Amino acid sequence: MIELLEFDEYLFHLVNTGCQHPFLDWSMPLLRNKYIWLPFYAFIVSFLLLNFSRKGLVAVLILVLVVAVADNVSSELVKKSVQRLRPCKVLDPQCDMRLLVPCGSGFSFPSSHATNHFAVATYLMLALGGLFRWVKWPLMLWAASIAFAQVYVGVHYPLDVVGGALLGILVGWGAYLVQYHTGNELVTTPA
Repeated sequence: MIELLEFDEYLFHLVNTGCQHPFLDWSMPLLRNKYIWLPFYAFIVSFLLLNFSRKGLVAVLILVLVVAVADNVSSELVKKSVQRLRPCKVLDPQCDMRLLVPCGSGFSFPSSHATNHFAVATYLMLALGGLFRWVKWPLMLWAASIAFAQVYVGVHYPLDVVGGALLGILVGWGAYLVQYHTGNELVTTPA
């Protein structure tokens, strides 16, 4: 276990200090900011409601539930059980790492940003993937870029975002399975 944590810290330094670039220093804090994505979230909600009627409304409600479940399991259950400190709480931001955003007060494992965004991406990928096959990779790239940003700005270790991604994938996949098995999946063509 110690070797895994040492490797995780090595990867953290590789991303946080080894990938420095002025464009990334500017864009990564923005990328992880939830308010930057409000237009995207509004587009998804509008798209689902306008194109899928009642089933679109069900999908929007499921998305809200997906985020609520992902965030609560990540923040309240797993983080409080594991209690891993953030790198910005363990390492010295003056010499051991670069901290580009406020450190955050909670624990580190798993990353709630990664959990929430992978849950949304997985659910949307499964719900819309049959109709829009091209949407799968952009959604996963979107979630992965937000997870990468968490490490780049100094608030999470790589294993935090990998753990968050896996948890988010499970939540998103589980929500889709419930939707599918209750007969409320999105239709194969827009309404």
